[in-house]
Order: sequence, then structure tokens, then C-alpha cells
Amino acid sequence: MFAGTKKFMIKITLPDGSVREYEKGTSSMDIAKSISEGLARNVLAAKVNNEVWDASRPINSDATLSLLTWNDALGKETMWHSSAHLMAEALEALYPGVKFWVGPPLENGFYYDVDLDGQTLTPADFEKIEQKMLELARKNNVYERKEISKTDAVKYFTDKNDHYKLDLLERLEDGNITLYTQGNFTDLCRGPHIPSTGFIKAAKILNIAGAYWKGDEKNKMLTRIYGITFPKDKELKEYLVLLEEAKKRDHRKLGKELELFTFSEKVGMGLPLWLPKGAMLRERLIQFMQKAQLKAGYLPVVSPHIAQKELYVCSGHYEKYGADSFQPIKTPHEGEEFYLKPMNCPHHCEIYKSSPKSYKDLPQRYAEFGTVYRYEQRGELHGLTRVRGFTQDDAHLFCRPDQVKEEFLKVIDLVLYVFNALDFKDYTAQISLRDPDNKTKYIGTDENWALAEQAIIESAAEKGLKTVTELGEAAFYGPKLDFMVKDALGRKWQLGTIQVDYNLPERFELEYTGSDNQKHRPVMIHRAPFGSLERFIAVLIEHCAGNFPLWLTPDQFAILPISEKYNAYAEKVADTLKAAELRGFVDDRNETIGKKIRDNEVKKVPFMLIVGEKEAAEGKVALRAHGKGDVGEFTPNDFVKYVNQIIENDFNQKLNS
Repeated sequence: MFAGTKKFMIKITLPDGSVREYEKGTSSMDIAKSISEGLARNVLAAKVNNEVWDASRPINSDATLSLLTWNDALGKETMWHSSAHLMAEALEALYPGVKFWVGPPLENGFYYDVDLDGQTLTPADFEKIEQKMLELARKNNVYERKEISKTDAVKYFTDKNDHYKLDLLERLEDGNITLYTQGNFTDLCRGPHIPSTGFIKAAKILNIAGAYWKGDEKNKMLTRIYGITFPKDKELKEYLVLLEEAKKRDHRKLGKELELFTFSEKVGMGLPLWLPKGAMLRERLIQFMQKAQLKAGYLPVVSPHIAQKELYVCSGHYEKYGADSFQPIKTPHEGEEFYLKPMNCPHHCEIYKSSPKSYKDLPQRYAEFGTVYRYEQRGELHGLTRVRGFTQDDAHLFCRPDQVKEEFLKVIDLVLYVFNALDFKDYTAQISLRDPDNKTKYIGTDENWALAEQAIIESAAEKGLKTVTELGEAAFYGPKLDFMVKDALGRKWQLGTIQVDYNLPERFELEYTGSDNQKHRPVMIHRAPFGSLERFIAVLIEHCAGNFPLWLTPDQFAILPISEKYNAYAEKVADTLKAAELRGFVDDRNETIGKKIRDNEVKKVPFMLIVGEKEAAEGKVALRAHGKGDVGEFTPNDFVKYVNQIIENDFNQKLNS
């Protein structure tokens, strides 16, 4: 630097609120080194003004800065995105001619959609890909970011004969295009990435699947390769143990073993059929929610499965969800079209509108277990968690503006009541707001959005919820409070949701007469504590490994006669228990008592009541608990009291925790 040249300084605000000054052009990594060399060795990326950057990228103006490590969700996300590039480099070395579409990070790991150019890849090839990834990682190659003009980018990928990247470039604007290179691999990517491949110490290819290019069934089928990496081999081993446990808990596997639900090709993909035991489980959840709703002042309503196109045009759902809807149902009447409903809220708006309302009539709380339909792509369907027809525990509250916060707080209480009753203890409330840089995705005025977002933020704070804020995750008609629940394996699921909506009342011209005798617009609150019953039950199955709470489980008992001589006594006991509203059956198969016990253990029946000569003579049962063994002898009436006491204690303990 020439003598007398002035240094341009910038102010960096750290998470603890402290402010430090650095020269313009200083990188996040330089700042990390100025704090601690040990910290710098663990930095994977940086959050600069709420945007994730490469740690090596220069900062040229005042900024807020958070340094991201493996302990941060965004640090893991950056590592896994970088690992997708590393896997791509390994694939290029092993499968010459391979082409790449997109390779995003996931909540656990990453995937890359690839065109193998006619070559085959099977699970037998996973190990060689993993070994190649680790070989390349040990080279500690830097992830280099390069800004490039659109013209040069098009030339680069034209020379590579890569129509996949050329297709992506069509949607990118000049001046906003970057390439990343590590080792011998260069990819079109906006980043960010970790400093170098050396951070990756353990790698595992998890699975392969088919995925249509751009999700369109008319396009070529690509190979989707799933993987995961870690900074320590020990962490990979721990993850694989969890993965094995997850396989045992897979709701598709347990759903079949426990005879809860099935699918039929003749009925159609993504359309679950509930078997008797599953229907009983589902019905008890519905009854549980209905009881809580009635106590909270909700009114039951029922709406049809279809509606005219005009309803969804009015609500905005046709514009926003038209591509994800089933094809219209055309009638003999010219120009008349119906759609399977994608949501219940437009129907509930029309129910509200069916009669005049006064300010004294509000709030109106309409609740419905309404089945809705979305045409999900075949490759995205997954058991009960991603289906084409699902039932929401839907409710819509219509209230005055001065009632919004109070009603929102009451809905939070209801969601937490559900989570406590079903033992979901670890959850975060995600405040899902509009993307301020892309408002075209949403309907409604800035003023209404500001009011709705403020109501959610204040309510979450008043309840003391642990929250995160996500921009761009709002519904098209309003912001949301989404409850992200961790299950027993630490996996995160979005279950309950609450949304504040000033926009649909405008679109449907909903009104109430105020105390000033003038017409006013109500505010609408959408809420679904379960979310969808299908998804909720899938998560519940995996969370409790099929060992449902005693009040919820389809069969609370199985009576096992030692031989057919005691079948009549077993039936008599069953009648007594069922009269006391317990649920169960007599296992009168011509099998040994040992096999009956083993089979009912697999079916996770909470209690097995064994009856033989001694029990029949004394009017008792020998009680055996699932997973625990013998409990003792009970009369049928004492067993009823025993079960009811367990249920009462369980409920009280959970709801008071």
C-alpha cells in the first residue's frame, strides 16, 4: 500500500452484539482467525446479513456476521451441498460421460440427479463411489467461486455438450451466474460451499431412485443418488445405527405388520386404504380432536369433495395450485367444470357467507375433517407422508381484528395440548413469513401482510415458544406458524400449522356488521394441529415404533386360550372387557400358546390375557404385558380398572408436563 493511502474500514456486528472494525474486503475466515485459530479451523461457511456465504468471500460493506460450523444447521447444509459436488467429481471419474442436473442438500445428507449416459449403477457400486469420494476429499482441494458472464457460461457448457446446465442457464440473469470448481470438477452453482474438501472425513451412499428430469413424467428418467457425509467417521457410524432403527420403525413396514393401511394399484397411487385397525386408530384421533374442539367452542361443518372451478379462481387456489390439481371434472352442461378440492378454506368462506353476521357473532370457528386432493408426482409419493388424497383436521376461525391475537393464542394452546397428549416433546415453532424480495408469489396488500405477521410474532413470543424465522415459507395468502416436531430418532417433521389471513375475506367479500352499524371485514385464521391425518399417523407410528398410547391403540388386549377347551371362557372374558369399552379380541387359532404370544408381541398388543384350566376355574386371567412379560393374575373387572388407571395416569402426566 502506498504511503498516505487511506484504509477503507467496515464494521462487523457479531452475534453477541459486539462490533469490530476490519479492512474492506476482509473475508469471514479472516475474521474467524482474528477471533481464534481454533474457531477458524471449524468454520464451514458464514451468514452475512442473513445470507449464507463462502467463508472466503470478501465483505465490502458494514454487515452482521455469524460464523457457521458443523454444529449449525446451515453449516451442515453447506457441507452436504459441497459433498454433492464431491460425489459428482467421483462419478465423473468412475462413469465417463455422466451429466448432472441438480444436487441440493437435504435435512440429512444430499442427492444429485444424474444422467449416466446408458451406464448402470447398482447398490454394489456404492462402496467404490464412497472410496473415490474419500480419496478426492483427502486432496483437500479448495472450492473456488468464479463469477462468469452468461455468454461465457453458455459457451462453457455448450463445449461440454451439457444440455442440462444450458437449460438451467436459460432461467438465470447475466451478472448473477457463478461456477464452482474443486479438483477436476466444475459446476454451475450459486453456492455457498465449505472452504475445502478436507473437511469431509466420512461418506456413505445411501440409496438410488428414479427421478424424471424437472419432475415431468414426459421427460427422461434420471438416476437420483442419495448420500451423506460427516466430519468424523464416528458420527457416520452413529448415524447408520439410527438409520437401521429408522428402518425398523418405517411406517410402511409397521403399517403392514400392524394391519393399519394398504395401497392398491387399481384404486390408484397415493390413495391409502384404511384397514379396520387403522380406521379405528384414525377414528380415535378424530374423536380426541373433536372433543377438544367442542370444548374450545368450534362448530362442526361438512363440505363436499368437489366444487366448481369458479370457487378456486375466487380463492386464488386455481392460480397457485392449478398445476398440482387433478384434471377438471366436466359435466354435460357446456362450460361447467368441477375440481377435486385442494383445500377446505374456500368452502368454509362460503359457509360463513351463508348468513349475515354481527360483531357479536364473532368469532365463528368452523371445524371439519375434510379430505383434499393434490396431484403429486409419482416419484414424490411416499407411504402416508406424501399422498394424493389426505384428510386435514381443518378449522377456520373468522374474527374481528381485535380478537386475532386472543384466538391465535388459544389455537397455540390446542396444538400444544395435542403434542403433549401424544408425547411430542421436542418441537420448534417456525415463523414462516413472506419473501420480501419476491412478493409476486403472494396475494394481498403490504398493510395486511404486516398486520398478520405481527400477530404471529407477538403470539409466539407471548407463549414463550422456541422459534426460528424463515423468509419465503408463508402460504400464498398469509404468514404461518408451523410446528416442526422432532421424533424419537431426532428427525424433523412439519405437523401443526396456524395461519393468519386478511386476504381470503377480501377475495370472498366476507363481512360483519360492527358496533358502529357499518360493514367490516373479518380476519381469517386457518389451523390444523395434526396437519394431515395421514402424515401425522405416519410420524406417530415411527415416533413410538408402533407402540401407541394405550388410549389410542386399536387393540388394547388379546385373550389367548391355552387350548380350544377354554375358548368359551375367553369369549366370556372378552364380552366383559368390551362392555367396559376396552378394545381387543380372542386369539382362538389352533396354535401353541408360545406362538400366540410371539405373534401378538409382533403386533404390539399391549396386554395378553392367558386363560387355561386354572384361570377358568377361578374366574381370572394371567396377564402378560408387551415387552415386559408376566404381570400377575387379575379378575376381568380388576383388569378394566388397571387399564383405565394406566390411561388416566398417562394422560395426567403428559398434559401436566
